[in-house]
Amino acid sequence: MSLAMCPLCSDDEDIEVRATLDGGRRMLRHRCGYEWEHRQPPSPQRHTAPSFEVLRARFPKPEDVDPERMERVARLKAHYLEIEPDFDARVAAYWSKYQEVFAPDGLQTCNPQVLKDFANSEIGARPGNQATFNSAWNGMGEAAAAEATRSTIGYLLYGPDEVPLEERLQQLLDGTKPFAMTGFKEALLTKVLCVVYPERFLTILTYMTDAGGKREIARMVYGLELPAPESVSWTRGRLILWSNDLLRGLVGDGFANQQHSAAFLWWAKDRVERCG
Repeated sequence: MSLAMCPLCSDDEDIEVRATLDGGRRMLRHRCGYEWEHRQPPSPQRHTAPSFEVLRARFPKPEDVDPERMERVARLKAHYLEIEPDFDARVAAYWSKYQEVFAPDGLQTCNPQVLKDFANSEIGARPGNQATFNSAWNGMGEAAAAEATRSTIGYLLYGPDEVPLEERLQQLLDGTKPFAMTGFKEALLTKVLCVVYPERFLTILTYMTDAGGKREIARMVYGLELPAPESVSWTRGRLILWSNDLLRGLVGDGFANQQHSAAFLWWAKDRVERCG
């Protein structure tokens, strides 16, 4: 690679360094005899993406909520628990059934129809229209579709320990795993986590949606602005889990289960601004 180009004759061959000066400057001489001072262009800076730990520390925390806002939400919560003290009793039995289905042994031996039914059921959580999943299931055939669905759920729940749950979730969302079942995406993956870890996961199945995902609920209920997932660092897998844990910590205890907590947040998002 040539050092520079001679300003006099626009030739970049046979250029020698005559002297090295301060500040990255050099005296150069071309074969034509012309000498000039040349400043070395700065090396391009490499932007290192923030680490997992740094991003987690930057994510909004419960203490970031305005205290007056928290008081308003607390009043709404007390009122809600008076008028809605419990939740649909069918949910506990349904969750219990699928906790057995999603256990390692159950996942490998369950009837394929049980997996398809899960994707289309609205008991305890509403995953929305699953036309893509259903079309893929029908096109692949029951046996192949069930195997892909088993592999997807198995990787999410029991994947290698060295790959954090956030990253396994992102890999399945991206479709980078060849076994990932078509259409088994954010809402259904989150629903699986709700069933298997019912004490941790709220049944709000999307991070961002016009109807109100976790990001919209955080803004409307608690006045918190959560990151958009467009950035490479703020992957949707991380945001799905971290926003869930944030909302779970903010909503607190006193509810029958996490479906009950989620129902309160949905109810509160349209009322907190009017609560004096």
